[in-house]
Amino acid sequence: MYLLAKVNTMLFDTTTCKISDGQAEIGLEISEKYFHALGAIHGSVYFKLLDDAAFFAVNSMVEDVFVLTTSFNINLIRPANKGKITAVGQLKFRSRELFVAQSTLYNEDGKEIAFGTGNFSKSKMPLTEDIGYK
Repeated sequence: MYLLAKVNTMLFDTTTCKISDGQAEIGLEISEKYFHALGAIHGSVYFKLLDDAAFFAVNSMVEDVFVLTTSFNINLIRPANKGKITAVGQLKFRSRELFVAQSTLYNEDGKEIAFGTGNFSKSKMPLTEDIGYK
């Protein structure tokens, strides 16, 4: 579902996605097309990877419906401009109506370059093959 989503095929050249119970990992090979004027990845790319990793960590534990991001806060620590970056998300809290997940973005040397925390809720959209769910 992630790799075939139109937003991902339009924005990203090469991504990877691994999902397990309560965790997800999204990888991206850096390209200059993601750079801002100072020659490093734009914060919007950091946000997308962090949100995606947290989202899939949550949705891995919700089997009936698609979840929605209701808020997400990020902290940028250092720039990245080469190699592969990887966002690792983990479900931290769940109740009937609220899910909280954290994600951390690492450069290819394993250094933390950004982190974020998001709140998620269940939608009414069933997880079906119509939306790419398998």
